[in-house]
Amino acid sequence: MQKIEKLIKDRKARIGIVGMGYVGLPLAVEFAKGGFPVTGFEVDSQKVRDLKAGVSYIGDVPTEEVAALNKKGLLTGTLDFSLLKKMDAVIICVPTPLRKSKDPDVSYIISSVKEARKYLKRGQVIVLESTTYPGTTKELVKPMLEAGGLKAGRDFYLAFSPERVDPGNPKYGVKNTPKVVGGLTPACTKLAGALYAAVIDKVLLVSSTEAAELVKLLENTFRAVNIGMINEMALMCNKLGLDVWEVINAAASKPFGFMPFYPGPGIGGHCIPLDPHYLGWKMKTLNFEPRFIELAGAVNSSMPAHVVSRLGELLNTRGKALSKSKILMVGMAYKPDIADHRESPAHDVLILLEKTGARADYYDPYVSETDLEGETRRSRKDALKKIKEYDCVMIVTPHSCIDYSDIVKRARLVFDTRNATKGLKGKNLFRL
Repeated sequence: MQKIEKLIKDRKARIGIVGMGYVGLPLAVEFAKGGFPVTGFEVDSQKVRDLKAGVSYIGDVPTEEVAALNKKGLLTGTLDFSLLKKMDAVIICVPTPLRKSKDPDVSYIISSVKEARKYLKRGQVIVLESTTYPGTTKELVKPMLEAGGLKAGRDFYLAFSPERVDPGNPKYGVKNTPKVVGGLTPACTKLAGALYAAVIDKVLLVSSTEAAELVKLLENTFRAVNIGMINEMALMCNKLGLDVWEVINAAASKPFGFMPFYPGPGIGGHCIPLDPHYLGWKMKTLNFEPRFIELAGAVNSSMPAHVVSRLGELLNTRGKALSKSKILMVGMAYKPDIADHRESPAHDVLILLEKTGARADYYDPYVSETDLEGETRRSRKDALKKIKEYDCVMIVTPHSCIDYSDIVKRARLVFDTRNATKGLKGKNLFRL
């Protein structure tokens, strides 16, 4: 234990990060900027080529940083998992999707841990960052790693630390976002905490891996449930003939006891649509019905169908059937000003539009193409110049680089699902 402590203190500990995506690459860059030699382990050969060439493939990570760290020999990538045996710390940052049945798919974790087990050595620190259900580290990862004979807490050190990456956030990144760490034993917690504290401003130690796992699920279940509530409020406002945005903004003037959430065409991204289901699945195995999670999931997943239905109603007031209309969707990313469109509700909206018979194009300056139901759809680059071709422009994801006043001025009908046109008026403008 003293050896790895000294390596961390002297910033000589070799860090291996398994999975160099939206979570792994920013984390790797932060460790490398802190002076640690970092190797990114990937199965994607293109990512490895980019890393070796000093090129970033993640919007929040500047290529200049990757290139500088690569040149100093502090950051590289590899497809060779046997190099894990040279690492002093291994951090697993692989995806944890859901199966169609909403059950956790931990296959990426399992395959990564199998590789780590092959090359596990005494004194190594192993940290799981992939979002998962409480108990994964202790019940799944620990037995797999211990199968080779080494014992967690004695021969190697095992912990969980939830990732807190927010793509496109200009204020909070890896370094200034507090890090939660929970180890299998006090020694595991201490070492993993020291590792992160070397490059992150604030580290909060919790009592167990299960507590750390649940922290992440609480954060995103909180958001999912509140978004579900405000989406239902939008449905109620529609029935009452009220403007939900006006109601929210007025309520937000209260300086205590209220936190504004905002409705939209659904929820997207790598966390909120998925994470609550991990907790829900776990609780069902304990014969507990997670009613808030299921209700929020039902409301949020119904929103794409609601906005398409609402669009049909708006077109009817203009004597136009949705099935015979041409629609331009503005926005494919799941949130503003990024290229990330994982789990974006825009996917569902586009598919539902096409199933009604409508002709639908999309425009997104950040998302040039997306694969939906086995078919590649491409952003129509000249769409904003040809707004007159469309019966309606539906704003799904607002981007700051788009002039929405021009869209309202020129379009026949505008349906704004995200309040991108706040402050604008027009007889052709309708909001969710």
